[in-house]
Amino acid sequence: MHHIEHIYIDGAFVTPEGEERFDLFNPATGKVIGTVRLADARDAKLAIEAAKRAFVTFSRTSKAERVALLRRMHAAIEAREDDLNEAIIEEYGAPVSRGRWMAKHASSVLLDAAITLEDYSFERRMGSAEVVMQPLGVAGLITPWNSNAGFICGKLAAAIAAGCTAVIKPSEMSALQTRIVMEALHEAGAPAGVFNIVTGRGETVGAEIVGHPDVAKISFTGSTAVGKAIVRAGAETLKRVTLELGGKSPVVILDDADFAQAVPMAIQAGFMNSGQACIAGTRILVPESRMSEFEAVAKQIVAQTIAGNPRDAKTDVGPMVSQKQWDRVQRYIRLGIDEGARLLAGGEGLPDNVSEGWFVKPTIFSDVRNSMAIAREEIFGPVLSVIAYRDEEDAVAIANDTPYGLQAYVMSRDSARASAIASRIDAGRVLINTLTHEPKAPFGGFKQSGIGREYGSFGLEAFLEPKSVLGLHQ
Repeated sequence: MHHIEHIYIDGAFVTPEGEERFDLFNPATGKVIGTVRLADARDAKLAIEAAKRAFVTFSRTSKAERVALLRRMHAAIEAREDDLNEAIIEEYGAPVSRGRWMAKHASSVLLDAAITLEDYSFERRMGSAEVVMQPLGVAGLITPWNSNAGFICGKLAAAIAAGCTAVIKPSEMSALQTRIVMEALHEAGAPAGVFNIVTGRGETVGAEIVGHPDVAKISFTGSTAVGKAIVRAGAETLKRVTLELGGKSPVVILDDADFAQAVPMAIQAGFMNSGQACIAGTRILVPESRMSEFEAVAKQIVAQTIAGNPRDAKTDVGPMVSQKQWDRVQRYIRLGIDEGARLLAGGEGLPDNVSEGWFVKPTIFSDVRNSMAIAREEIFGPVLSVIAYRDEEDAVAIANDTPYGLQAYVMSRDSARASAIASRIDAGRVLINTLTHEPKAPFGGFKQSGIGREYGSFGLEAFLEPKSVLGLHQ
């Protein structure tokens, strides 16, 4: 059993003022594997005070000093990759292949930020003015459970590159990952108070960070509903915010696509991270003329998709993170059936040969209308909707008929044609015939998928404020 007793404030591991114990589960079994002692609003205040003190000095460090710190942090997280991978599998249930990628990602984002910082100019001439990019101040970083370690490191990397200090509220459901990250980052030797990690509930620790007048910036990844609440709460002090929120990403398969490649890629886009991904391609748009062909190939692929033991190298889809999340996904599967969608594969209940844990059958609905709840609401599980379209105009209209706009996918043999479709889709990222990630490119959403961007120079500038200085060149 794991018993996590400490948070991290002002360069030291400390016992929280809060006394609540939160159970940690292995989602592959549904059994308790430990507890974490949660921080409360008093701990958040202490962390903010430490970050505020540290900002005075840290904000004036040189670019070279911050690059060196980021590289040390990268090395420290990389050295704990095996431990982090084990924690991701145990407390989140990621299949081994996905868990390893997530563990590597946690360290790589720190190196990516260092490389971006090395090439970034904080001063530039604009007319008669010198424009200086100045760090905002104390940043509140709030991370979700579906990639906790990666989000902690990615958000912190951008804040440090800018010269900001940080108070991090990670998901309480991901305390094993948080402990490893906390220990590794401590070894990197950052000045006390530059980063503080306070594991607690959103309604206590999160609320204190969002409402505190000494916090200048909030970076949050999570649900759209919580993102809206953060904007409302932060408005009192006009906090700068970066929000990476929900998605209902379309996968547009054009009529010239090679289905032997496009269909497996489309299903992989939907089932990635066991479907618990804001960027998952959960709406698959297929030309009416090729629908029967798509369905035949899709059924074969899903029949070969294995949901089960995350430690088995053959597993494609792991469990949902919690009983609550499993119940939510089951409710949407029932709703899809009630709405009149046709089950192409999967359905309610546990997968075959699975008797415990929070596993969901990999599920695909066909005959879906874009007005159905399963096509409009983020399910956050391995449940995909197949929607027929008449022509390109219809495909673009359906793709954009959503309150979200985080990511989209286009599949076609003709790259110029695919690019033309991509230019018309309202999404922060569009992937053409690929599922790859580019860390130098900005990431974020249109519409209710968020505000602002992360990664690369755009992510760095989210923690900076431009200051114009005039009169130097008279």
